[in-house]
Amino acid sequence: MTIAQRLAAAALAATPTAAMREMAERLVLDAAGLCVGARNEVYVQAMLDTAEGEGSSTAIGHARAMTAADAALINGTAAHGEDYDDTFEGGPVHAGAVVVPAVLSAAERFGLSGQAALAGIAAGSEATCRLSTVVPKAVHKSGFHPTSVFGTVGAALGVGVALKLPEEQLVHALGIAGSFASGIIEYLADGSWTKRAHPGWAAQAGVRAALLARSGFIGPLTVFEGKHGLFNGFAHTTEGDWAALLDGFGERWIAETIAFKPYACGTMIHPYIDCARRLAARGIAPERIMSVTCETAEGILHRLWEPLGFKQAVPNAYAAKFSVPFGIAAGFLLDGAYLDAFTEARVADPRMRALAAKVSYVVDPANPYPKAFTGHVKLTLDDGTTVEERQPHFRGGASEPLPRSELEAKCIANCRHGGWSDARAEGLLRFAASVFDAARVDAASLRA
Repeated sequence: MTIAQRLAAAALAATPTAAMREMAERLVLDAAGLCVGARNEVYVQAMLDTAEGEGSSTAIGHARAMTAADAALINGTAAHGEDYDDTFEGGPVHAGAVVVPAVLSAAERFGLSGQAALAGIAAGSEATCRLSTVVPKAVHKSGFHPTSVFGTVGAALGVGVALKLPEEQLVHALGIAGSFASGIIEYLADGSWTKRAHPGWAAQAGVRAALLARSGFIGPLTVFEGKHGLFNGFAHTTEGDWAALLDGFGERWIAETIAFKPYACGTMIHPYIDCARRLAARGIAPERIMSVTCETAEGILHRLWEPLGFKQAVPNAYAAKFSVPFGIAAGFLLDGAYLDAFTEARVADPRMRALAAKVSYVVDPANPYPKAFTGHVKLTLDDGTTVEERQPHFRGGASEPLPRSELEAKCIANCRHGGWSDARAEGLLRFAASVFDAARVDAASLRA
């Protein structure tokens, strides 16, 4: 059996645990709130302008019902657009921002039950997370976004499981998804917006791959391990740890450890922000800081630290989301890095720019990334003394999960940001808590 055949068989046989159901509810809750929060942003409006078809699927926060593919595209883009979405620490990869929009849009289109949607979200999220650990770091180093690459496959699997495709068709869906996968990370050069579209593109591509397979379209059986397959194309190797993908699939759910972000920026920046906040709480005046040095992992340099001059003086608010120096400045001066930290006015703030310009790094060869995301900030003050803070893990992740109450508060805050009343936000919370019990998935209550 090929890898795809083994994966399809395992996914169809999988039964989500109670903990995985709880995680799936959290993924729906977080993604839907983020969709509402971003619904008025220019990049979401641009996506809406491309949606020409009418259908029965919901673009969350918008009035017009759409085709399943268009709803998946818009919701995936909105869920990821502010870089405030879920993260799997071992990848890193954003599973829920892709799989939830794909499966919910298909479930609405085809009148699927909540239990079918749960099975699809669980299997698709699990596959996305596991795929990101087959050859750790290689896809990013090759210049691609793992969320877009692996999310396309996870979305296809999730939609296929929700539709209860026969095993042969599900294998073909995986093969088709391999050709639909994409997503370069050149947005890092100038803070342009293409990363925002990656989960949406992956979600709609996953929907199309599953529907093509259901209609008889054929995909390669060796999509993963083949000489011209997904991993050779995006990671430049066929020598992956296939056990990381297949062993215990559907029995041991690693997606139960998916993390949720407390800040609206790149995940690996978060521990540095927490360190900066604790240093600021000591009452240190920013004018006393002469320099800031951080120990860091080599694996995040090309995305979050380099070119250092660029990261110290980012040109726009979106670029700031992928700058450790800006994140540290936000943590120290703003006591966090929430949505209001990433505006053009904040980026132009002389105090923010002055502190960010003082931040540099040294590589710690023993850093455990990507198995753990760590933080370290050391300040050298005007009298020559140094003070520092360390954090060994990502707050919001497996070592320190966000309580559901905090995740719900985040959701409500995002809904307010998007112009919804608290009463409407409470309705979204109820939807997330009950969707998997529904005889038929219906997200019409989440339209504008």
